[in-house]
Amino acid sequence: MGLKATKEFWAGDVIFSEASISAVVFDSLTERICHSCFRRQDKLQRCGQCKFAHYCDRTCQRAGWAEHKQECSAIKAYGSVPNENIRLVARIMWRVDKDGSLLSDTQLTTLEELEDHIADMQEDELKEFKVDIHNFLDYWPRTSKQHTIDDISHVFGVINCNGFTVSDQRGLQAVGVGLFPNLCLVNHDCWPNCTVILNHGNQSAVNTLFHSQRRIELRSLGKIAEGEELTVSYVDYMNLSEERQRLLKTQYFFDCTCEHCKNRIKDDIKLGGKVEDGVKPSEEQVKEATDYCFQMLEKMDQARLKGDYHEVVKICRDAIEKTEPILADTHIYLLRMWSTMSEVQAYLQYFDEAAEYARKMVDGYMKLYHSNNAALGMAAMRAGVTHWQAGQIEVGHGMICKAYAILMVTHGPTHPITKDLEAMRMQTEMELRMFKQNEYVYHSMREAALKNKPMTMMHEPKSMEEGIKNLFHRRK
Repeated sequence: MGLKATKEFWAGDVIFSEASISAVVFDSLTERICHSCFRRQDKLQRCGQCKFAHYCDRTCQRAGWAEHKQECSAIKAYGSVPNENIRLVARIMWRVDKDGSLLSDTQLTTLEELEDHIADMQEDELKEFKVDIHNFLDYWPRTSKQHTIDDISHVFGVINCNGFTVSDQRGLQAVGVGLFPNLCLVNHDCWPNCTVILNHGNQSAVNTLFHSQRRIELRSLGKIAEGEELTVSYVDYMNLSEERQRLLKTQYFFDCTCEHCKNRIKDDIKLGGKVEDGVKPSEEQVKEATDYCFQMLEKMDQARLKGDYHEVVKICRDAIEKTEPILADTHIYLLRMWSTMSEVQAYLQYFDEAAEYARKMVDGYMKLYHSNNAALGMAAMRAGVTHWQAGQIEVGHGMICKAYAILMVTHGPTHPITKDLEAMRMQTEMELRMFKQNEYVYHSMREAALKNKPMTMMHEPKSMEEGIKNLFHRRK
């Protein structure tokens, strides 16, 4: 199965949008994310009945009641809260029992027609799968319509390989998982012609009648001809071909035969050596530097988990000094070092150094990613903000403009993060004009503004894996 374009599309076109059959918040975030609009909030109101579901306010609670009503009773009767997979399967089955398999005129496939890949599962995965089904049967109310084990297993299999990662409203962190049937039909390519973004719509109106549906949008990354197959990437292109193929086989049960995998495109520069004046290091030197980088990345992750950010900086700095003269600026381990350094140094408010590493990271990303890749856009945004904070207004404005151009394609003009970028673009443009008129006055005003209102610290750095790197959610 797959989808083909029935007409010509251009960069940024929304090919289709689709509401989820259902979606749930991850187990680890149930008290920090609204169960209706998926926004992160400091203070959430808890459902008075089950004490489990959390909402921004009564407006969100009313908006989410249709999905939560039967779940609420089931949790009370069960006496505990099942895991996210069981909660999602139950919500899907209640929805299908109520509304049928085809929930809208635009739905191209039914739940029954989607692939579950149960026959392809490994023994240890099957064992966990059976535990979930056993717990589901205990959780599923006797008063709800009863289903066969095969039907229940099929829905578990479908979400296992087709569950889509739901982000928070700003699109910066994965906070839940949902099922979008039409999206399940879009096949993978490591160098795709489309991207998927979650658009939360308007969830802020006091009257829930004016709320718009949470939906995914399939957006074109460039020109797509009529009849051309639509594709998205299920895994991050930053991985080597062999690693991408392993992930796709393990997680989605197919062998990727795309051009980038077959020809191992860009693998050479992802683990390559630095060429300077026509001279490049030996393979042995590159391998030694790569192995050392890998070891330091593991140490760095351990220090980050402990919240010891000064140790993270020390490890990164030592590794960069040792390997930067040997490894190419597109080497994926070196890029991870630069990314971490820019993020942690910005958090510690060493903005000049953070800006330097952010610029190197973006330069490397530009040589690896598609020009309209969302990860490149987010990296350029981060680099732009860091340069702005460092007082490097010209580079900062340029980076923010670049990020804005990419996110207009990948996220669209109504997405909250694009709106934020538009405000930043206007602000930096105004500051840049002031800078060009009189540098001294600009820096004096900037210093005065910073003294009166110190810059707030950046969000605490998270591990790479916590970002939204893969589109589809899989059991950890």
